[in-house]
Amino acid sequence: MLTTLTELTIVGILILTLFAVLGLVLVFMERKVSAYMQIRLGPNRVGYKGIAQTLADTIKLVVKEGLTPNGADKFLFNLAPFIVMFGAMLLMAPIPFARNSQIWDLNIGVLYITAVSSISVIGILMAGWSSNNKYSLLGAMRSGAQIVSYELSAGLAIISIVVLTGSLKISEIIASQETGWWIFRGHIPVLISFVIFIIAVTAETNRAPFDMAEAESELTAGFHTEYSGMRFALFFLAEYVNIFIVCAIGATLFLGGWMPFHIGNWAGFNHLMDFIPSSIWFFGKTFFLIFVIMWFRWTFPRLRIDQLLNLEWKYLLPIGMFNLLLMTIIAIMGWYF
Repeated sequence: MLTTLTELTIVGILILTLFAVLGLVLVFMERKVSAYMQIRLGPNRVGYKGIAQTLADTIKLVVKEGLTPNGADKFLFNLAPFIVMFGAMLLMAPIPFARNSQIWDLNIGVLYITAVSSISVIGILMAGWSSNNKYSLLGAMRSGAQIVSYELSAGLAIISIVVLTGSLKISEIIASQETGWWIFRGHIPVLISFVIFIIAVTAETNRAPFDMAEAESELTAGFHTEYSGMRFALFFLAEYVNIFIVCAIGATLFLGGWMPFHIGNWAGFNHLMDFIPSSIWFFGKTFFLIFVIMWFRWTFPRLRIDQLLNLEWKYLLPIGMFNLLLMTIIAIMGWYF
């Protein structure tokens, strides 16, 4: 019992450390990517080429006073950021960061991910309602409708890979891609699922062009308008950690996770690819997808709330359902590579 408790404590500390590092790296990456898209330099004063800018911002948020508005439900107001962070921490469990490097390889890993990812909605709604602010409440309601809607399309995209592999276990899904990643072996339906998945998770993480829940020009900052100091930092950190998590899931399901790039029975080429550490493959794929999502933000204009919901219910969901039917036929007939 004591050994298990010690192991869980160490794992928890490592995850919190990873969260802190991801927050620093991804915020810096966001600023540099946006600067590149807009033909400017981005942060370039604090540290070498601005590398310590996010650290300075973190220190500012830590020492900043956290205020609670009058009329707010103090208990729920303080609890909401932690609910959002807990959801992100739980999602780290089944993700394999490298070969034989996974916290919990449960046999329903995909189902676990889709179920636990819904917890963050509770924290967002809790934050909006408890703030006693009409803009916060409106932002929270928009976010709830958006996340619940786009979870359907993301789920259908994930199920298409489950149909191909015949397993919900993450390790088995990765092992099934030893002779090639599903995005190359699964024909056009997997490509369609991949595109739907990227669009849906971009909306689920409240990222532009689907950031109606935080629209600064309309709702000041949406559901975290009234938050400041460390509590705001938790929301801010959870957004970027969730981006990493959904991209890690996408890389695992469609791009083989930590599995090197293999081509069928090309033993020599496959052996050469195996020399690259599995952790580099995993983080390389994940950060590539993060770059794509950041690219979205600085390319497309923000959608209106009606356009956002129309995209899901009139286009993505019907396409996803038809695509899943097609994927099922391909899997049953064995027409994939």
